[in-house]
This record gives sequence, C-alpha cells and structure tokens, in this order.
Amino acid sequence: MVMYEVNKNRYENQSFYKRCGDSGILLPRISFGLWHNFGPNDDFEVGKNMIFKAFDLGITHFDVANTYGPPKARLKFCDGKDHGSAERFLGKIIKEDLHSYRREMLIATKAGFDMWPGPYGNWGSRKHLLSSLDESLKRLGLDYVDIFYSHRPDPNTPMEETMRALSDVVKMGKALYIGISNYNQTQTEKAAALLKEYGTPCLIHQLDYSMMVRKPENGLFDILNKHKIGCINYHPLVQGILTNKYLTNIEGRMSDKINQEMVNKIHKLNNIAAKRGQSLAQMAISWTLKNPTITSVLIGASKSEQIEENVKSLNNINFSESELSEINNIMV
Repeated sequence: MVMYEVNKNRYENQSFYKRCGDSGILLPRISFGLWHNFGPNDDFEVGKNMIFKAFDLGITHFDVANTYGPPKARLKFCDGKDHGSAERFLGKIIKEDLHSYRREMLIATKAGFDMWPGPYGNWGSRKHLLSSLDESLKRLGLDYVDIFYSHRPDPNTPMEETMRALSDVVKMGKALYIGISNYNQTQTEKAAALLKEYGTPCLIHQLDYSMMVRKPENGLFDILNKHKIGCINYHPLVQGILTNKYLTNIEGRMSDKINQEMVNKIHKLNNIAAKRGQSLAQMAISWTLKNPTITSVLIGASKSEQIEENVKSLNNINFSESELSEINNIMV
C-alpha cells in the first residue's frame, strides 16, 4: 500500500486564502464539496485521489452534509442505505490517510433536509439538528466538525429554537463555528441577531450564486456585509451549464433549462472566456470570486483534473467594465 505524501508547497500561495467575515478563520478561495460522486457505488480510489489533489493544491475546506452522496440518497425518505454516504466516504479517507492532517482541515456538515422518516427527520428543530449532528460525527469518525450549518430555514419551528440549538452545539464542543444556508435576507438578519445574542456569531452563509443566479445581489449580500458574515457560494457552474458540456453535440441534451436560447448564451459567454485565456468554467468561477462579499467558491468534481483546472480560475479574477457589461447583457 502506497502511503500518501502531501505536497509540502501547498501553502506557498498566501493569496489563495481569504478571511471569513471578521473571524480568525481563513478559507481557501476555492473549497471542495462532496455532493455527488462520493457514495457506496463510486470508485473509492478516484474519490480519494480527488481529496488528495485538492489538499495538495492548498484546499483545506471540505464540505459535506448528512444527505450528501448519490442522487438517489436524497430522495425523500428513501431506504436510507445511502444516507450519509459522503460523510462515510470522507471519514474513511481521513481515518486511513489524513488523520495526521486533521488540524489542517476544515470540515463542514449540515442538517435540515430529509434524512429519516418521522417528524424529527428534517427541518430545524433542536431534536433534528442535534440528533443529525451526532450521527454525522459517527460517520465522519470525528469528535467535532469545524462548521455546522442549518441547511435550510424551517417555516414551522421558531428561529429562536433553531439558533439556540446551533449555538449550543458549539458550547458542547461538537462544532467550532456555525453557519446558515439558503436563508433569505429577512431570515439571515434575524438569525444573525439571535446567534450574536446567544454568544455564537454566525461565521458563514452558504448560498446559490452564479452568473445565472443573481438573487443574493438584491439585499442579501448587504446583510452579510453589515453583520460581517462570510459567504461561500455553491453551483458556480450551475450544475454544468456554464461549462463546455453544451458547446458541442447538444442534440439529445435539451431540457427545460437547456434550450437553444441558453445554448446561444453559453456560446457567447465562451467567446468572452476565450478572449480572457480561460475556459468557460474558469471564467464562471472567476466572475464569482471577483465579488468582494464572496469568501470562497464551492466546487465539485468527478476527476482530479477538474479540480486543477478550477483552481486556475484564480489566475485571472479581474474583469474590465466592458466584459462585465457584456456578460450582464448576455444573461438578461
């Protein structure tokens, strides 16, 4: 068995890290998410090599959730055999190869979506959040996670209960920091105020943001800046739409989201990227990183080479006014 040898120069580029809000935590500008491709039927060696590649490139932040794994694992109240598979996947890698680097890794997990049958298997009750976190720690093989998120706001549970539970997991030593995900502007304002009152300020907000999804620009970013909360966005490539996947051989790939009008927009964006010396995917990530509110961009991958290419996005995150105007006009 060949032992993993870490890249000793992985922290050479200090500009690869950005402070998360007004905390003491530095996040890599690009973080790695284990959403797809980390389940019982996925190639373990391929997944392990992706984690190794990310860590070698200086990516210290690894993001999972209780429900992450194969797509079928997220079906409402499925048989449960794949629930938590991404956490088990990552936990095995840490145990076998990266345990001595745990202090250098920032591990995040979440709770809130459908995890088990019955009235306590989802949403934001204290019962669900604490029970889910206990199970996540067992799957990960860890004593604590670095960030624990409320994965979505609960319309039926008082936010005071949800935020108090989040604050308490930090005081219990089961998490070091607290985050929220998919909260709108009003919900974020209230959550931030409550967490501050409970003595556990919100570290970070995880949200959907990309060239195609601009909703956070309508006030949510202002709230994050006001409360000095960090921000990490998922789906920067809109699940593959903002890549070269649809530039050729589009027959048979059309869907509600991918029609001829969208394909035409993708080609126009690709032309801008080419002039910048980037792939479309790299430009999409760079476009997100140029936003000063964004601390880190969360990427996924199916092979190590994709991680390397995505990290190269950092080589050019500056956009001219004409480029930004052209992109905005295309995406209208």
